[in-house]
Amino acid sequence: MTLTKTDEATVEIPTSKTTTDEGDGATVESRRSSFWPWQRHTSARMRILGWYVVLLAISLSVALFIQRSFLLDQVITNADQALDQEVAEFRQMASGLNPRTGEPFGSASTQIFDTYLGQNVAGPGEAVITIVGDRPYRTDSAGGQFASTEIMERWVETHSTDRDQVDTDAGPVRYLAVPIFDSETQRGVFVVASFLQDPLDQVNQVIRIGALVYGSIFVIASAVAWVAAGDVLRPLRGLSRTTRSISESDLDERIPVHGDDEIAELSRTFNDMLDRLQGAFVGQRRFIDDASHELRTPITIIRGQLEFLDDDPEERTKTVELVTGELDRMTRIVDDMLTLAKVEQPEFIQRRPTDLAEFMDQIASRARSLGAHNVTIGTIEPVVIEVDEQRMTQAMVNLVKNAIVHNPADTTVRLDAMIVGDQIRLSVSDDGDGISPEDRETIFQRFNRGSSTRQSSDGAGLGLPIVMAVTERHGGEVEVISRRTDGTTFTMVIPTTADTDVLT
Repeated sequence: MTLTKTDEATVEIPTSKTTTDEGDGATVESRRSSFWPWQRHTSARMRILGWYVVLLAISLSVALFIQRSFLLDQVITNADQALDQEVAEFRQMASGLNPRTGEPFGSASTQIFDTYLGQNVAGPGEAVITIVGDRPYRTDSAGGQFASTEIMERWVETHSTDRDQVDTDAGPVRYLAVPIFDSETQRGVFVVASFLQDPLDQVNQVIRIGALVYGSIFVIASAVAWVAAGDVLRPLRGLSRTTRSISESDLDERIPVHGDDEIAELSRTFNDMLDRLQGAFVGQRRFIDDASHELRTPITIIRGQLEFLDDDPEERTKTVELVTGELDRMTRIVDDMLTLAKVEQPEFIQRRPTDLAEFMDQIASRARSLGAHNVTIGTIEPVVIEVDEQRMTQAMVNLVKNAIVHNPADTTVRLDAMIVGDQIRLSVSDDGDGISPEDRETIFQRFNRGSSTRQSSDGAGLGLPIVMAVTERHGGEVEVISRRTDGTTFTMVIPTTADTDVLT
């Protein structure tokens, strides 16, 4: 007598392809837009927490589902292994000798079943059922509950190895039915079954405990996320408070910056924006104050002259000359104020390669055209420098004007240009009366014309502030050396660049 081998078919589950059409884009966009009303009426903290809670809930649910699936698969695997072990033991015994007679079992299927049931005890949760011919033969104590059931009728009709799972009054049952053949004649069926209810109850208990643990993790993590989101967004609340506290006349408030993350970068960017706004506001207010202060006098003079203008041709000519002079002075003042108003703009300085010797020759020519009788050129380095030639010319001409208008007519003006280390030093010197100590502290202030001990001037007092502004925007500084009766030297000290080349 021989037993058929356990042959099991492999079941392939076909995968269905999902198709998309042109309408999917509209559907996704419609679904996305449906979130906007919710986002408009909730705070950023709630939105962050909402997304975090959703992702955490999905992650924990997926983890719990995977854990349950793994445990259920393990239950089925353990049951199949136990069934295979019982069938293997049955085969081993059937292929051996009858312990009663010492002879092979042959075609006596009932002797095989009796011997197996007498010598073997099924494991916990297992049952053994034997079938001879077309009728149930013997079962162990657990297998008796399958008598007169539909599954018993199925087992009686078994002609090939059958492994399956069915639902019974005792719960899910996993079984393995193996037909017994003598040559080509089937003599019976050996069935071993495993009850799955107890293992499944254990799995459910584990899942309930896991759900409780995951739920606790979910609550704790959500609370921590709420606190963390508030801590992360605290600078944004400070940004909001600072924004509300800013007024047209008060731009001093700044946001404290902590750390080096995106929020800190946003705070720094906002503070930089406030600095620029404050600078622009101060510059605008200063421009208005300066304009109202400096233009009031020439406007008053012009208005007074025009009000008392008579028909005398000589008086009319004097009045026109006076008005023209005041208008020219107003033009110079406005031009200087516009120059200072543009200092903070990025395009105020446009560096270009400039031949230093040619540049100083042009300054000397302009000095002579301004009325300087004694102009000398001292040391001039033969180099090409990277500066804004127009702004530097404006600054140097202002220094020359300053030397001319505040000193006697026979004063000598000396121009020097040297490279000292990594610095360009452009100097305008005079041998005039010098600057008093009290004036040195204020000569670079706007509209400061010095004390009455110096020569009078119709300038607005903006020349030296322009010199300082141009020099500082080149990254340099202005040095002043002055002694009473020994003259004054103004030196613009500007760092050199990598493009400074010596001419050969």
